[in-house]
Order: sequence, then structure tokens, then C-alpha cells
Amino acid sequence: MLLEINTTHKPATDLGYLLHKHPDKLQTVELSVGNAHVFYPEATEDSCTACLLLDINPVDLVRGDRGRGAFLQEHYVNDRPYTSNSFLSTALVKAFGSAINGTCHTKPELALTAIPLTAKIHSLKVDCDKVYINKLFEPLGYKIFYDTIQLDSTFPSWGESKVVNLTIEKTTTLKEFLSQLYVFMMVLDNDRHYWISRNDIDVLIRRGENWLENHPEKDWITKRYLKNLRTLTNQALLRLANEDGLIEEQPLPERKLNLHQQRLNKVAELLKASGAESVLDLGCGEGKLLKLLLKEGQFKKIAGMDVSFGELQKAKENLYLDQASPAMRDRIKIFQGSVTYKDERLKNFDAAALVEVIEHLDEERLPAMEKVMFGFAKPTTVILSTPNAEYNVVFEKLQAETFRHDDHRFEWTRKEFADWCNKICSEFNYQVEIFPVGQEEENIGSPSQLAMFKKK
Repeated sequence: MLLEINTTHKPATDLGYLLHKHPDKLQTVELSVGNAHVFYPEATEDSCTACLLLDINPVDLVRGDRGRGAFLQEHYVNDRPYTSNSFLSTALVKAFGSAINGTCHTKPELALTAIPLTAKIHSLKVDCDKVYINKLFEPLGYKIFYDTIQLDSTFPSWGESKVVNLTIEKTTTLKEFLSQLYVFMMVLDNDRHYWISRNDIDVLIRRGENWLENHPEKDWITKRYLKNLRTLTNQALLRLANEDGLIEEQPLPERKLNLHQQRLNKVAELLKASGAESVLDLGCGEGKLLKLLLKEGQFKKIAGMDVSFGELQKAKENLYLDQASPAMRDRIKIFQGSVTYKDERLKNFDAAALVEVIEHLDEERLPAMEKVMFGFAKPTTVILSTPNAEYNVVFEKLQAETFRHDDHRFEWTRKEFADWCNKICSEFNYQVEIFPVGQEEENIGSPSQLAMFKKK
């Protein structure tokens, strides 16, 4: 990502004093996931532009303790899921910390002066309805311009990406400008590269000083900034309303078993009940299901396949395969491959699992997967899970027709999933039983739906 900050204040080179970065020098700030570079493409009396360029190290995102702390704690098919807005916001504070705090030792009066400022953000992630760009900036007096970007110009039917190039303009102090930009970048993309805690309430209150409490989208901003964590959001809203003393602070709720772990546990339970002794995990990711299966002596032969080499490397590390005994290495294998291509390695398993895999395939590729899985490999038992699209209304961060993850190509309702399962049974001579996974809600079902196919 690239952030450009420009002013036409006279003399414009005062921007260097405000940012505490000399226009004649290239300066680098170290981040937990790489570096951020500050440089000035122009620095004249009439116009001065400072650029903040992210230089993310993809290896640090997926390898080592440093990378694990920065990497999103979610489950991906893609190798490199960047939380770019979060990275840029963190870089903004680290590179321009004095400016965002309103400090300018050389010219202290300048920090209190409203000057014309323009910011251009290239490749800004917007995972909510793009109308919120206007809802955030316009009430504060900004002029806004943004360009949407197609996912692929060759395939216009794929629609727009969730990335825009945004330009904002306002005459204000640099402290207010950067503070508002920092908060809005965070809330336009609800992902983070770090865990949210009570400390983030203090940060939000500090960055939102003198403007957030009166913003018409105050509640939405607060919820999004704190990732919809109800306890933290309520505390923040009370503090913004100067009512934090009216209720006692409530402890954070105990962490419940997350949905993904519930899915894995259900799959492992059904595989065990099936009587299978050999299991193939398709889309095995970093090997969490494989680790569960290894604990059960019933499974004599276990294999994991994934299209992502990076995920397989993590699975290898998580399963300690380099230090495994010869007997363990004979029991478990992992390999790279795709479920849409016939592969002899997929044959001769009693059971196969596809946990949250099919929604990452283009729908036109589903028939290929069906033929490979149910017609070519044809294990006795196939256990498959996928999101329930009807449940998406429960997730506040999702708008209508928005998928749960950027890499999802489709998400099915319960009826659509059931119809597809019945079609599989008819074409490939299986029978099916469908299970809910996660807390069920009236009229919309559970967050995930799971099918167990049994060969007739």
C-alpha cells in the first residue's frame, strides 16, 4: 500500500517539520511484518508531498514466531492474506507518531494551524458497503474521490474488488487529519493483524478526541474498530458519552470453542463413527484435522492434500514430521494437489473430508470436483462442510450478498446445499445426512452446514 500526504500551505515544506521527516532523506521504519519507507517525491514552497510505502515481507507473515504474531488467525486457501489497512495504520502511527500526537518541537504553533491537506491511499481495502466511505468522511467536511477496481477486467462478471484508490481533502490540523484517517482505515476493513484488547479502547478514545463523540456513525465506528466485541464496544461507547462510571466494568466472557474447531471436532467424530481406518483430508491447510486424527489409533492411514504449498509447510511443522518416527511417517503423508484433477493418490481411502473447501472453487469447477471425488476416488464415506449463507445476517460486518471471506466464490443457503447433496447422491449412488455446526438461530439455521455421504 502507498499513502501520499500533500499540502499547498505556504511554505509547503513545513510539512517536513510537522512529520518530523526531512524531505531530502529516505527514511525507513521497521515494522513487525517488514518495513515502511518515507520519502518525498516533491518538496517545493508551493507543494510538498510525503509518501509512506509499505514493504511487507511475505515470509515473515507465515514463518517463525515473529510472523505468527502478525499473521491473521484465520483459515485460508491463499498463501498471503494481508490485512493491509491494519498494517498501514500501524505504520502511520510508527512513522508519524509525533505528528498524529500533535507535537512539533521546531514550530509548535504550526501543529495547531489548520492547513490544506490531501491524502491519496492506493489499494485501500473496504470490506463493507462502499457507501460507508462517504458516511465516514463527509460529516467531517472532507471532499472525497475514489476509484473502484474490477477483480479482473477479462472477466467483468466477477464484479468489483474490495479495494479502492481513495483521495480525501480537508483544511485542518495535521493531528486531526491523521487521527481521523487512522481510525477510518481501520474500520473500513474489519480485519486486524493483532488481537484486540481493552487497550484499544484507549487508543480509539485518544484518536477520536473532539470529533468521534459527535459523529453520526459513532456507534458503527466504535463497533468496527473493536471488531464487534460487545463488552469492549459498550465500554467505549459509555466513555464517549462520559457515562463510564454508571456501570461496573464487566469481565470479558470466557473464550468459547471457535466455529472452526467445532467443525473439526464434528468431522473427527463422524469419521470415527464411520469405522474408517484410512482418511484423506482434502484442503488440509495447516493440519489441524490431521492432528486430531493422529490421536485416534483407529486411523491407520492418514493423508492431507492442499493446493497451497505454504499451508503444507505449516502442516509439516505443526505435525513435527521432520522429527517423526519411521512408523509415524508411514502412517501419515501430506502432498500438494487439487481436488478438481484426477490423481491416483486420492484413491484407496475409506473416507475423505473437505472442511470449508468447496466454496473456494468457482461454481463452474464444481462438476470437475464432483467427478474426481465421488466418481474417481469414490471413498465409502465423504464428509463435507460449507458456510450457510442464511446465517450471514448475524454477522454485523457483512452486508447483503457479501461473502464471509474474500476467497469465497459462492455461499449456499440450506436448501441450495441440500439440493446439491441430493444431486450428488443421485448421480454417484451415495446417500446423505446433513448436520448443523455451531449455534442454531430460528429461521436461519447454523453458521456452517455439514453433509456426510455414504456409498450405497
